[in-house]
Formats: sequence, structure tokens, C-alpha cells
Amino acid sequence: MVEVFLEYSKEKIMNAKSPLLRHVVLFKFRDSSSEDEVEHVVSSFMSLKSQVPQIVAMEWGRNIGEENHHQGFTRCFVVSYRSIQDINDYQKHSAHLDFQQILSPHMEKVFVVDYYSND
Repeated sequence: MVEVFLEYSKEKIMNAKSPLLRHVVLFKFRDSSSEDEVEHVVSSFMSLKSQVPQIVAMEWGRNIGEENHHQGFTRCFVVSYRSIQDINDYQKHSAHLDFQQILSPHMEKVFVVDYYSND
């Protein structure tokens, strides 16, 4: 009986999903930035998924809320990682540093929240 329980526990541990680290980024763009420039920033940011191996998943969307609580933040990105070390490596990755140069002339503000998923 003990062996069965230990085997079951081992299998459960081996198959358990670790919670993902979510890196939520919201951008508020300068009024002087055109829609084409903003879309270039968005596509450049999304291209990081194919350039940075630490990124597990990435998605984005444009604010559609009607409550007017967005404070000018119009684009939201959710980037998933497996660990804090992965996000630290991402921050120093040359592709991320290059992206910051693309973003910089257009970004008025950024808001970031990092958390581990609870599902």
C-alpha cells in the first residue's frame, strides 16, 4: 500500500504544472505618436516571443473598456515565464534592450505587475 501511494505521489509531482510567472505590461503612448508608430511598437514587442527563449507565452490587447478608468493606458500585454530568473534574463536580453529603443520615443508611461498564476 505504501509503495502504491509513493508511486502515485511521484507521478503527481512529475506531472504537476508549476505556476507561470505573469508579466503584465500596460503602455500609455505619447499623443504625438501616430497609430502606425504605435502599431510598430506593438509588433516589435510581440516579436520578442520568437527571439527570447525564456518567454513561454505572450498575448496582447487594446483597451475597450467604457468605464474610462484606463488613465490613458491603451495596450495591455501579458508575457508568461517559468521563473523569476527567466524574467531577469529577459530583462537583459539584447532583443529586449533593442525593443526599449523602439519604445522609448513613444512611451509616455508604463505600468507593470508581476505575479504567479494561481490556477
